[in-house]
Amino acid sequence: MDKGHTITIYSNQLSAALKAFLYRIADDQMVIAHRNSEWTGLGPILEEDIAFSSIAQDKMGHSHAVYSILHEHFGEADPDTIAFTRDEKDFTCCHLVELPIGDYSFSLVRHLLFDLAEQLRFEMLENSSFEPLAKLARKVKGEIKYHVFHAVTWITQLGAKGNEESKARVQSALNETFPLALGIFEPGDGDEELKVASIFEGEDVLQKKWLEAVTSILNEAGLTLPSLNDVEPVYGGRKGYHTEYLQPMLTEMTEVFRIDASAEW
Repeated sequence: MDKGHTITIYSNQLSAALKAFLYRIADDQMVIAHRNSEWTGLGPILEEDIAFSSIAQDKMGHSHAVYSILHEHFGEADPDTIAFTRDEKDFTCCHLVELPIGDYSFSLVRHLLFDLAEQLRFEMLENSSFEPLAKLARKVKGEIKYHVFHAVTWITQLGAKGNEESKARVQSALNETFPLALGIFEPGDGDEELKVASIFEGEDVLQKKWLEAVTSILNEAGLTLPSLNDVEPVYGGRKGYHTEYLQPMLTEMTEVFRIDASAEW
């Protein structure tokens, strides 16, 4: 499906909905990639330095691929311009990915909750009618499977196989991150158009799949997912309203690019 064909068959309303959807995916990936990279040199063991660095690199590659789809099929700016020249109000990432890395239990729980959602999202997108996205989903599923395996291994090790302190720390992090994680599934204005066009089944469907999967994983780890009735989902990120942590991160991340965007290394 080339650029011209995509634009021809999609109405303006559907194109806008699809662009917004792609930006949500790519912005999430880019921001969490930067946060994960902050563990480089700080992990509790050398292997974790390497693991989180590798995961961060994968996430950045995924975000670049989605930004490239936006550029090639919808006439948006090139990936570097999209990533490095926008301010926080222009980003549509969820709040979960924005927070600093915190302690290792926080980052591991965020890692599990986000990457499991991403794995399920891309599994759904393998059958998307928008072929560039379906092709990407099929390409990256192996990498995302490894990310989830890494998260599940550590959560289980610190939960069911850990001591009282490690289990308490992970449960505390889970209680903190769960409302933020629900923000991954914040509804978008064009979700119904995406469903009708068989591009994506919807955030509500994804959330249901995610709740079932994460509950099973946490039960095996001896941990308890907070009840949906007891928490308020943290929304706003998809609409451009962010935490106090995003803009400082973006300022740091884009400092070199903003000095001279035309520089070659």
